[in-house]
Amino acid sequence: MSKQSLVTEATRAAAASGAASDVVDEAAASAFGVNRTDLRIIGLVAAAETLTAGELATQARLSPAATTTAIQRLTHAGHLTRRTATEDRRRAVVELTPEAARLLEEIYAPIERAGRAILEDYSAEQLAVVVEVLRRGEEMQLRQAERIRGL
Repeated sequence: MSKQSLVTEATRAAAASGAASDVVDEAAASAFGVNRTDLRIIGLVAAAETLTAGELATQARLSPAATTTAIQRLTHAGHLTRRTATEDRRRAVVELTPEAARLLEEIYAPIERAGRAILEDYSAEQLAVVVEVLRRGEEMQLRQAERIRGL
């Protein structure tokens, strides 16, 4: 295959991989009984373990009002808990409930294991290239998201 053909094939494979991730996230949102934004919030809280509402708004790129509404919705659904921060009683922090953490693990841990099994087939040098491509792709996607927001 020519380099141009491989570039085209890699571009198509990246798009297909992104679309497959969307299908997984849609199924995960359905399993949680939430929308995709709420699933993203669950993921952000899981990654940080504890977030203030303001930190969550910034990371989720939502307004404070939209974040508060989502927190209320997710708390009511049993996915988040909200409590006063011990270090600053004026702030509230959110955390996953044990049930939400369990469901997140049930959904995504098998995917992580399967992905790791695939990566084990590659040499250290090949993995270094994969990591570089994925990181550069992430940076490019985030830049494009900023560009699109500016339209």
